[in-house]
Amino acid sequence: MASHDVLIVEDDPPTRVWLASAIERHRDLVLAGAVGSCREAREALERLEPAVLLTDLGLPDGSGIELIRWVRERGGRTQSMVITVFGDEPHVIAAIEAGALGYLLKDAMPDAIGRSILEMLAGGSPMSPPVARYLLKRFGQPASSGIESLPADAGASGGPALSEREREVLGYIVKGFTYVEIARIAGLSSHTVATYVRRVYGKLEVHSRGEAVYEAISMGLVRVDE
Repeated sequence: MASHDVLIVEDDPPTRVWLASAIERHRDLVLAGAVGSCREAREALERLEPAVLLTDLGLPDGSGIELIRWVRERGGRTQSMVITVFGDEPHVIAAIEAGALGYLLKDAMPDAIGRSILEMLAGGSPMSPPVARYLLKRFGQPASSGIESLPADAGASGGPALSEREREVLGYIVKGFTYVEIARIAGLSSHTVATYVRRVYGKLEVHSRGEAVYEAISMGLVRVDE
């Protein structure tokens, strides 16, 4: 299996060493570098273009959110994940809107960090349980069970008009399934799932899975049973 290189951005030296150890202990991940500031991060990102940016939010010369936005606007293969102590509404929403595809709190176990990175690279949106619960409580609407798509005409009140199949795929995206898993469950090819996802992203006017989850829940396009 191919290894995926990870750049860590963390200003606290002991925490930086701990995160580096969490990456190095995972056989499918490679530590591309570990830096402590936005300036160093931009230099490393331009030089290395790693598969993953794993960044704290509070940095001495700026915010990790600025880095995440810069990575998204720059394009390329790098995907961004947050690891922080901040699990409050402003930080979570700002990070997702900037382009973060995962959001972990620093109480995560080392093995969970590696698994979450691989989940993100496979198309998932890993979040620490408190963050996921917060998003569901903040934007969710009660339903009989699970996360289910609303009727196809639910977008008439202001949300985008999605087809029945697009809503089905969106529901699986919100649940965190990968493209391969969605294809298996829905009886589609992975290529077809990717096509539906692109259509959904276009209609929601988003650029990442994290943004799609945020918009789907906040617009009421899916219903969440806590």
